[in-house]
Amino acid sequence: MPKQEGNPQILKYVSLVTLTLQNAVLGLSMRYARTRAGDMFLSSTAVVMAEAVKLATCLILVYVEEGNFRKFLRTLNLTIIKQPLDTLKVCVPSLVYIIQNNLLYISASHLDAATYQVTYQMKILTTAFFAVLILRKTLLAIQWSALMLLLTGVILVQLDQSKPSSVPSGTEQNHLIGVSAALSACFLSGFAGIYFEKILKGSDISVWMRNVQLSLLSLPFGLFTCFLYDGTIIFKQGFFFGYDWVVYYLVVLQAGGGLVVAMVVKHADNILKGFATSLAIVISCIASIYLFAFHLSLQFATGATLVICSIFMYSHQPRTNDVSDKHLLINKV
Repeated sequence: MPKQEGNPQILKYVSLVTLTLQNAVLGLSMRYARTRAGDMFLSSTAVVMAEAVKLATCLILVYVEEGNFRKFLRTLNLTIIKQPLDTLKVCVPSLVYIIQNNLLYISASHLDAATYQVTYQMKILTTAFFAVLILRKTLLAIQWSALMLLLTGVILVQLDQSKPSSVPSGTEQNHLIGVSAALSACFLSGFAGIYFEKILKGSDISVWMRNVQLSLLSLPFGLFTCFLYDGTIIFKQGFFFGYDWVVYYLVVLQAGGGLVVAMVVKHADNILKGFATSLAIVISCIASIYLFAFHLSLQFATGATLVICSIFMYSHQPRTNDVSDKHLLINKV
């Protein structure tokens, strides 16, 4: 009996560490990969590779759920091939997630990791907006206050970051492009997450199978994007131009991070998730000072503190809303 009582506590701490590392490391890794010296990899191909890794991971998880290969094939046939209209419903978030992930790479190329991390928390605001609009959810007064606090914090951070700069890769940093890409990604993240939740709640298909559908449809969209924008470079230099262990690591981190978090977050509550996200912002700020020569000003610190407080305030909500966060975490990267 004592063992069983202790397990939930251990799993909560594991969730805290996993959520914190996933949030902090992804932002820092994307920034490093996009600003280091050397041949620059194509972000469009990295997005496609991440989808391929996620598809393989979800197929394995579906196989584990079914127990044997025959049941696995039968489930794929019944869910994907024999329900084409249901599968096509996933086309919308598939396309949106591909665009969103490409925007995140653009944002990481033009914003330092700390600013990127704080700005991307605006997805809380867009998610809340679409939850009210699409799912007809009602927000508590404290949540509306949290959203206003979040907006104020992000504005303070952005007003503090206005000077253009350069990085070892030689790429000119354009703050406006970075912010625009991050905010666009937040908007798409909110819409796709809520749309995907509506699909999940409207059927008895497992989360992993839905993600198989999502990735199967995302791959054609992603490949189309690759050849539309980077076709010349791909034909001349190859699909994996600029790839090394850092890029492969980033691909796996982006694909697997959300899936790992989705599996462990069920053992944590919203307050713990908010704490993990807040801690990730702090880690990103501290790491950026040492890794990317980031200068922490009083205005940035004030804005980041307001964002962190808003996350805690928004997390103070009924447990019935927890399912939304669990579904959204699967594709947030």
